[in-house]
Amino acid sequence: MCQGIFARVGDHSEIEELAEHSPVPVINALSSLWHPTQILADLLTLHEEPALQAEPSEKTKGPHAQLAPLKPLVVSYIGDSTNVLHDMLVTFPRLGLKMQVATPNDPLYRCPTPVWNRVEELGCDKGIKWVDDPKEAVKNADVVITDTWISMGQEAEKEQRLKAFKGYQVTEQLCREGGAKEGWKFLHCLPRKQDEVDDEVFYGPRSLVFPEADNRKWTIMALFDMLFGHWQIYDPNLIKK
Repeated sequence: MCQGIFARVGDHSEIEELAEHSPVPVINALSSLWHPTQILADLLTLHEEPALQAEPSEKTKGPHAQLAPLKPLVVSYIGDSTNVLHDMLVTFPRLGLKMQVATPNDPLYRCPTPVWNRVEELGCDKGIKWVDDPKEAVKNADVVITDTWISMGQEAEKEQRLKAFKGYQVTEQLCREGGAKEGWKFLHCLPRKQDEVDDEVFYGPRSLVFPEADNRKWTIMALFDMLFGHWQIYDPNLIKK
């Protein structure tokens, strides 16, 4: 018997079905609609970046480090409406971060109805601006994020998608012309293709992609400890009865 399941699936219905019938906790490692563990790594990466902190980080008297709070950041996302973006939409606004999203003006690249329904249910839509001009999306941005334009299973759409996302590559020029803040930082969940972001940004001083990738390990280990390590399959009180 295992103590938990960390499942990377295709359609989101698969993770829901697994959770419905599993006797142990199930963590969504990735589904067609959501990617919650990626957002934990993204948030930790933002909190660790001094330029984005509201005040210096200080250790508490206990065994754990106290993360410094974030400034009221403007987070810009440019590209396809992927599962990574979907979790940002239901997470960042609740933490006081403003989101500015640019996707092509086509339902194919916009937020799926089930996701947007959840966004509205949580009241997050008030903190989101959605446009189709990447330059408009990066205005006053503290953080610029993109993701793959061609997800698994969309390979046959490659030519169409590359055409639709023309002008969406994250570059210094795009962010300068769009009016991003001088010290803006860059995130990408990887793997990255050069169409999405050029080498100057990806490998440059603005990029936080490698700490972001490393933080995937630590945040997932923390989840395992919290949800699997401190969880009992059987309630001792029920066993006594």
